[in-house]
Amino acid sequence: MPINKPVRVLVVDDSALMRKLIPRILEPDNSIEVVGTAIDGNFALKKIEDLSPQVVTLDLEMPGLNGIDTLKEIMRHWRLPVIVVSSHSTAGASITLKALALGAFDFVAKPQDVFARMPEVADELIRKIHAAAQSAGMQSQFLPGEAHGEQSAKLQPVAPTHIIAIGVSTGGPNALQYVFSKLPADFPGSILVVQHMPEGFTELFAKRLDACCRIRVKEAQSGDLLVAGRALIAPGNRHLKVKKLPLGNVVVLADETPVNGHRPSVDVLFHSVAAEFGSQVTAVLMTGMGEDGAIGMGEIRAAGGYTVSQSQETCVVFGMPKAAIDRGFAMHIAHLQDLPGILQAQCAHPPAPDRSRENTIEARRTTSAGGN
Repeated sequence: MPINKPVRVLVVDDSALMRKLIPRILEPDNSIEVVGTAIDGNFALKKIEDLSPQVVTLDLEMPGLNGIDTLKEIMRHWRLPVIVVSSHSTAGASITLKALALGAFDFVAKPQDVFARMPEVADELIRKIHAAAQSAGMQSQFLPGEAHGEQSAKLQPVAPTHIIAIGVSTGGPNALQYVFSKLPADFPGSILVVQHMPEGFTELFAKRLDACCRIRVKEAQSGDLLVAGRALIAPGNRHLKVKKLPLGNVVVLADETPVNGHRPSVDVLFHSVAAEFGSQVTAVLMTGMGEDGAIGMGEIRAAGGYTVSQSQETCVVFGMPKAAIDRGFAMHIAHLQDLPGILQAQCAHPPAPDRSRENTIEARRTTSAGGN
């Protein structure tokens, strides 16, 4: 039986402390080997040539050839998965989102108290290195361009015909931008998104999406109305729920315990929309690590809603969609490029009053897939 070789990692950071600390926190995992470190982008490119790493961790704020330019070169010549190690500042969040748009696989945020939180960061970085090494790489045909939009085309709020609940993680920023950019300003549904992302990043992420899409996008606040043609992004470190009220349906943010290791958690959102809206919900699980959202998708399906998982071929990481598919909770498996059309079709008419549509789709899915 062949022995799997450890994942070869190159650490690029201008901080001497981080160049020592990152290899040290990765050392206990025998399936990862740090094959080298580099002080800046120029050294990094040379070491990629010499050492042939499988994954690169990359600081973005470096002298000389900076992180963004280094990333562009890596994408141009090697298309290696790059995990950005980002500062937890507003400027750090902004440049990190730019790196994701340019093809970075994912990111981890440097904690403000490096020594106190390094075990937590180590676990996150190790999981993402393994996911990066196993991924097929960024789907280049779905990489979005720079933000540009038509703010003047955005419409006044009206009640939605349907609720769209989306859960997404690794690979999500580009996948969401692709889907949202294909939706019209008069999209009749209300969209709720849990994207696994730390506090301080989600507001800028929402603004970036808003700038490049015809629908409106904002970071959710408690009391925000669910309106047509708008997407609300769960804030980092807050759960996102919904509540039916006499004067309008609203979102509610909560600080409850993390679920599946996440806050915000997709399962929390899915459970809430299933309980409040039932058959008026379409749930979508998109690219991402882990299983967050699978159980909640089952609740939405049981409540009469419609459920979709993104296809393996178009996921950066197939974990979350696969978890729902394996449990039999995904009624449809769709390529990323087909999701905008599916969402528009779901919102174009009221939900069926019975379960016949679900049963028909299940029969088709079982026939085509040969069962779960």
